[in-house]
Amino acid sequence: MTEQLDDQYWMAKALEYAQKAEQLNEIPVGAVLVKDNQQVGAGYNRSITDNDPSAHAEMIAIREGGKALDNYRLIDCTLYVTLEPCSMCAGLLVHSRIKRLVFGAADAKTGSAGSIMNLLQDPRLNHQVEVVGGVLAEQSGQTISNFFKRRRQEIKAKKQAQRDLKA
Repeated sequence: MTEQLDDQYWMAKALEYAQKAEQLNEIPVGAVLVKDNQQVGAGYNRSITDNDPSAHAEMIAIREGGKALDNYRLIDCTLYVTLEPCSMCAGLLVHSRIKRLVFGAADAKTGSAGSIMNLLQDPRLNHQVEVVGGVLAEQSGQTISNFFKRRRQEIKAKKQAQRDLKA
């Protein structure tokens, strides 16, 4: 029971970081890296802001964690992320030896922790990550859905404004 409460607590923190991404008009994904129930890293999507396709929430949180722990191996760490990681981020979790991944919403298009593939538990790799999905999934999924709904409305309004100028 306590692990479940801890998972919800840290996922709520990850959702706070997702809001920071949304404030930058980035896809609202947040991540928190935890060791011994202490936050050692955090991040949120910054790919557009930083002009860096690798600046996903997970990447930033893991980079911070490596610096904080003074180690490129993040043994016994848990990564909390609001959206199921893509293959790039899943590969990073394997290479950094993350013990456990807890994610919110599944990603049917790019999810690599079970949705389109399960890179994190592939027995052919030299490390497997324990995966727990669906923690605060509704809040995580709603955050992303609302973001894309707003973006579509903004694009539609912009197109309409351009048509009005031509008329």
